[in-house]
Amino acid sequence: MDRKALWSGRFEKGMDKSVLAFSSSLEDDSALAFYDVMGSLAHVRMLGETGVLPSDDAQLISGALKTILRDVEDGRLELDDSLEDVHTNIEQRLTEIVGPSGGMLHTARSRNDQIATDFRMYLRDEVLEIVRGLSLLQRTLIKRAEEEAHSVMPGYTHLQHAQPVSLGFHLMAHAFRLDRDAERLMEAFRRINVCPLGSAAMAGTTYPIDRRRSAELLAFSAPSDNAMDSVSDRDFVLDAAYCAMTVALHLSSLCEELVMWSSPEFGFVEMDDSYSTGSSIMPQKKNPDIAELVRGRVGRAAGALSSLLITLKGLPMAYNRDLQEDKATTMRSLDSVRSSLAMTEGMLSTLSFDTARMREMSDNGFINATDLADYLVGKGMPFRQAHEAVAAAVRECIAAGLRLEDLSLQQLRSYSEMIDEDALDIIGVEECMRRRSSYGGTAPQCVAVQATECLDRVMRRESAADEAMRRIDAAWEHLLG
Repeated sequence: MDRKALWSGRFEKGMDKSVLAFSSSLEDDSALAFYDVMGSLAHVRMLGETGVLPSDDAQLISGALKTILRDVEDGRLELDDSLEDVHTNIEQRLTEIVGPSGGMLHTARSRNDQIATDFRMYLRDEVLEIVRGLSLLQRTLIKRAEEEAHSVMPGYTHLQHAQPVSLGFHLMAHAFRLDRDAERLMEAFRRINVCPLGSAAMAGTTYPIDRRRSAELLAFSAPSDNAMDSVSDRDFVLDAAYCAMTVALHLSSLCEELVMWSSPEFGFVEMDDSYSTGSSIMPQKKNPDIAELVRGRVGRAAGALSSLLITLKGLPMAYNRDLQEDKATTMRSLDSVRSSLAMTEGMLSTLSFDTARMREMSDNGFINATDLADYLVGKGMPFRQAHEAVAAAVRECIAAGLRLEDLSLQQLRSYSEMIDEDALDIIGVEECMRRRSSYGGTAPQCVAVQATECLDRVMRRESAADEAMRRIDAAWEHLLG
């Protein structure tokens, strides 16, 4: 059988090989093969139900598509490089199986709406998988935060010692960052989950199709509203790429801390051997390479988002071939984020925290100074005056090589006569940490509340994501039944 492009009837000669190689998307869109067949199954069923195609032809095509799907899932579908994309390959294979009737499948459909539908189905699954990965990492952070709610460490601003916090509090800060990422992804899923199928090239079709039925068969929430917008819209890809970018940013920040904390200068963590590497020349080295790789791979997500924005800038309505470029970078970005989540969860679940070292470092940097100033405010002193008094004490302690808690009551009173013996009870770093009990604070009871509330959000989101997955799986079973 002559294997040629679906649009070749207009042309007297075939595409130059160099042009074919330049324009082919087969390397990237082969990942859409499963979704392309499922979209075609829904389309042909709708065409049969509405009478656009004779029932016998619809059933014949459907049976052949199921055969092709088995080949896709078993890795037996051979893709021809001389055909420009996976969609052409599948339609050519269909025609080989059923003959000219295979050409009926494309009735009331263009590659424009076909590709948009395939990519939306692909991204739905990817987004839900990343939400699942986020949930696993959040659960690990929450578990370790609950274990370390009483472990004191220095809190930092500008990478300088700032105030005493608990290790559990610090870990929960990362958990809530990821919580926002997961919320954004679920919102992106809602916008992705709209069906362009039946929009055809850009103006709809003259055939009496049922686009709502197509959407229902593919577990979409609704058909898209405007055919021209449907085939040119790539906002849903930008949503996915942006969400991937924020996840990558937050993982990079977390891994940067793990890299720093594993250095001798900090000494806060010991990476498990299974998530570390050594040096080819220095026998003593234990390198946090996995954390560094996760940190480095934020570049992939940033590059994907930047590439998409530049590609989409200034495109006129409706479909333009530029849109072919939306897949490769986005797919690689999402894959990188998924694997980075798994690696980060593995690191966090196996590493060891040196809480004694953290407590030791909490004695440096006068991280209890704010508490002494707050004490004076509680005695009636204006905060700015209290700030100056405590700053003077810190300045003289630095010169003498002392800590605030090393000063006697008499020495403390030299900075303000409002300081009484009870001040000695509130400037210990453990007490400073425990007293920060405002909602969202670092006190152990606050960390417990944060852990409970964050876990509740994780569980509700897991339930929503699982339900979305069940609906999609049920749609596949229905189409294949």
